[in-house]
Amino acid sequence: MLTFLRNWTLPFAMLIGVLGYPLLMHLSIFTPILIFMMLLLTFCKISPHDLKPRLLHLWLLLIQIIGSLAVYLLLYRYNKIVAEGALVCVICPTATAAAVVTSKLGGNAASLTTYTLLANIGVAIAVPVIFPLIESHPEIAFWDSAIQILQKIFLLLICPFMLAWLLEKKFKKMHAIFLRHHELAFYLWAISLTIVTAQTVSSLIHHSEGGGVKILIALVALLVCLLQFFIGKQIGGLYNERISGGQALGQKNTILAIWMAYTYLDPLSAVAPGSYVLWQNIINSWQLWKKRKKSFL
Repeated sequence: MLTFLRNWTLPFAMLIGVLGYPLLMHLSIFTPILIFMMLLLTFCKISPHDLKPRLLHLWLLLIQIIGSLAVYLLLYRYNKIVAEGALVCVICPTATAAAVVTSKLGGNAASLTTYTLLANIGVAIAVPVIFPLIESHPEIAFWDSAIQILQKIFLLLICPFMLAWLLEKKFKKMHAIFLRHHELAFYLWAISLTIVTAQTVSSLIHHSEGGGVKILIALVALLVCLLQFFIGKQIGGLYNERISGGQALGQKNTILAIWMAYTYLDPLSAVAPGSYVLWQNIINSWQLWKKRKKSFL
């Protein structure tokens, strides 16, 4: 039964979010707390001594940040909302669950975990600079806006790692408790997914843009997803880390992406990471199926 629930958590969480969006969308104030706790539980499994940054990680981070600006500038002339959706799908850091998928595929989970942390740090620095330039508010000065975003992003992405490290060093008993219950991150993820799905549905229903734009956003998200997996694999292949490179660049923390899009960009742009959830899970399922098929041969 537990295996069944785990395998079907994604569609169940999204279905509940769709059906209960009028009520669940009002729970969005809890999303940052859920993301913080997810990351804290995940980072409690990581020791700073195990983190070994490599040149591959630098290339992937540069592609992630510079690539997000490139796709935005490329699409901006056609549709600003589509461009924002593509940008947030690229700049969003790697999913905390990516290490698990990487391990199952036979990749380097330790390298992927290192990049996940580095990507969170990179995004925490880049987003406060980039987002105010894209979705500017004339009543707020650029640096005021950047500082406001920095405060929230820093608290959300960097503080969980710092707290996990502090617990490991100074509060070992509490750290052990978090470590024993690290699988709770999975259920927090499911709750977060339900809430952000409700937010996305609300944006789809109440936004004035036509259905054609929403379909275009979803299709652009598919293209961005495929490109990131492909480029990640090509770059990773140069360092004998083809699998971890693909997962590092392609498998995103879409819950964080939806929250960022809904909070700092045009709310309709959240459709991009909302559909990215489906695309990346389809790709992951296909990769795992191929892996299982090879193991039986």
